[in-house]
Amino acid sequence: MKKVGIIGVGEYLPKHVLTNADLEKLVETSDEWIKTRTGISQRRLADKAEATSDLAVNAAREALADAKIKPEDLELIIVATITPDMPFPSVATIVQNTLGAKKAAAFDISAACAGFVYAISIARQFIVAGAYKNALVIGAETLSRVTDWQDRGTCVLFGDGAGAAVLTEVSRGGIMSTYLGCDGTHMGLLNLPGGGSRNPTTHQTVDNKMHFIKMQGNELFKIAVRRMAEAAEIVLRQANVELSDVKLIIPHQANTRIIMAVAKKIGLTEDRIYMNIAKYGNMSSASTAVAMVEAVKEGKVEKGDIILLDAFGAGLVWGACLIEWSK
Repeated sequence: MKKVGIIGVGEYLPKHVLTNADLEKLVETSDEWIKTRTGISQRRLADKAEATSDLAVNAAREALADAKIKPEDLELIIVATITPDMPFPSVATIVQNTLGAKKAAAFDISAACAGFVYAISIARQFIVAGAYKNALVIGAETLSRVTDWQDRGTCVLFGDGAGAAVLTEVSRGGIMSTYLGCDGTHMGLLNLPGGGSRNPTTHQTVDNKMHFIKMQGNELFKIAVRRMAEAAEIVLRQANVELSDVKLIIPHQANTRIIMAVAKKIGLTEDRIYMNIAKYGNMSSASTAVAMVEAVKEGKVEKGDIILLDAFGAGLVWGACLIEWSK
């Protein structure tokens, strides 16, 4: 089977920083309360003029430059997002046009916080099948637009950002295994109920705040830990790789307590976990992407290293990806 690897990465974080101290002025909370329960100190918020596609394009341009790939050489663009610019067309089509990637097929996927892992898995299959050569995968979100800033249970968690990766066939290394999972019976634990065909936008849906994220955090915790640990074990087993061979695990940055519970469950020491949640909070599909990019930029991932991406989100969906870094 063809080997498919990541040859370029990029990120974009909005300039506006919202600290825990800022949130203390909006809701009844405190810096200590937020840090203790989530590990978050601050998060980035998109400017009023910035949409998800703008964040995605900026991350994409950096990834293309890193890969030394021209937009016209792209054949596939996949954007993972739950906060598109509009219901249609897709963010990916806007990215394709803005970049000038005229040869690229383009579409969005909605897999919430596991979106980037899902998108990597999908892009890999297209390249392995020979349908496309160069693919651009982006996780991009503007969660600040769907956050209720009067709900202290959710507003402390989320931020905006985008991360991108260029995938192509490689001679050595690359994606070793992927695993995707779903359990729709728990779909009600984390959702955005308003604005779709089930609850079209009306005065009532707006008044009832149905266009904001709704989450039952306590119920999600145990499921997230179990499924993320399970996903990590499955991709290791599929690739016949031992946990001791993995240089770094890069999990979805949802909550420090979840991440550490997963690490304990699979027997991983803290020094082999990459976390940037303190700086950015939970950026849904962008979280794992940005964390991977920053781990590479900081020199924590080098050619030949094996890394493991592991994510969990609304749906409920989860997934993992084992990669031997080939750049």
